[in-house]
Amino acid sequence: MNNEEYLRDTEQNLFHVYQRFPVIFHHGEGVYLYDTDQKKYLDFGSGIGVMALGYHDAEYTQALKDQVDLLLHTSNLYYHQPLHDAGEAVVKVCGMDRVFFTNSGAEAIEGALKTAKKYAYQKHGKKKYEVIAMEHSFHGRTVGALSVTGNEHYREAFYPLMDGARFATFNDYESVEELVNENTCAILMETIQGEGGIYPADREFLCKIRRLCDEKGILLILDEIQCGIGRSGSMFAFQSYGIRPDILTMAKALGGGVPVGAFAVTEEVAAHSLVPGDHGTTYGGNPLVTRAVSTSLSIFEKRDITGHVKELTPYFEGILDDFVRRYDFVQEHRGMGFMQGLVLTIPVGDVVKKGLEEGLVLLSAGNNVLRMLPPLIMDKAGFDEMHEKLTRIFDGFA
Repeated sequence: MNNEEYLRDTEQNLFHVYQRFPVIFHHGEGVYLYDTDQKKYLDFGSGIGVMALGYHDAEYTQALKDQVDLLLHTSNLYYHQPLHDAGEAVVKVCGMDRVFFTNSGAEAIEGALKTAKKYAYQKHGKKKYEVIAMEHSFHGRTVGALSVTGNEHYREAFYPLMDGARFATFNDYESVEELVNENTCAILMETIQGEGGIYPADREFLCKIRRLCDEKGILLILDEIQCGIGRSGSMFAFQSYGIRPDILTMAKALGGGVPVGAFAVTEEVAAHSLVPGDHGTTYGGNPLVTRAVSTSLSIFEKRDITGHVKELTPYFEGILDDFVRRYDFVQEHRGMGFMQGLVLTIPVGDVVKKGLEEGLVLLSAGNNVLRMLPPLIMDKAGFDEMHEKLTRIFDGFA
């Protein structure tokens, strides 16, 4: 079967909800992907922020192979060693007190919302059910997650959604304060907005939101599904702001490539919210994915991945600043750590397509942002190669 036949047959069998690029990836090694024609691609997308350790890491791969030989699944009716190890590792790195493992980021958001509503019910009665979220946010595509996603384009075809979601302006404290009322149970935001255009939270904004939540008895939910697990230069972006949320969601890079997410809570929230029978999952936290979680986080610590990100961020940002200086259609760069975006006035989709032709995997965010989420092991040589390839692409638009 040739590539054209493979693409055609695949589309005949799958529900057509993705606009996939006509590339068939076969394997990966380090920070590179290879297609079925053995063409090599420098990866600045990392599977939308998932492959933090790159591809085919020997220690990670061996751990998963060993776990496959031992035990894949038991359900949450029983204990197993990988669950213990992953729970201990996650609580340690995020500084929260309790964790619940899910299959995805969207499920982590669903769990966080249920937890906040149950907490309000237990502490304050039925009326406190409203959630303040942010415009241009993205939290997932399930009904609950869509309800708090601040983009009407994603929501409009699926009403009625969850009741009680209200939207403020990100980094505008007064817009949040105006929405708070006696029914507000939680304020939800990404610490760094991803799909909305790579916008980090302003320090003053986030700290004032934390104080507001404390004063009003409102829970602060931070979504670090994309920006967490080292991408900002800290294990979690909120840690560089000197605050702690009441509920934290994570996924993507958490398991190094296997489908796993989680939400973590403080002891106060755990003591006054979900109890047995309120929430559950068949696959969540199974032996394979929790082995992946504990192995990934162990590698992060042993190899000081966050230190590497902090060290190379100025080099990465220097390259992005060079693009801003050289090209009129590159307006600015913004982001934190290895989560960066270039704001363009040319079609971002065309740049992404040209990237694939050049052997460079790139992403978009919103309508005008070229998003870069390289594996966290990317070195200076990789950044130099990106600089060279993207320069050729931009030269073609100049």
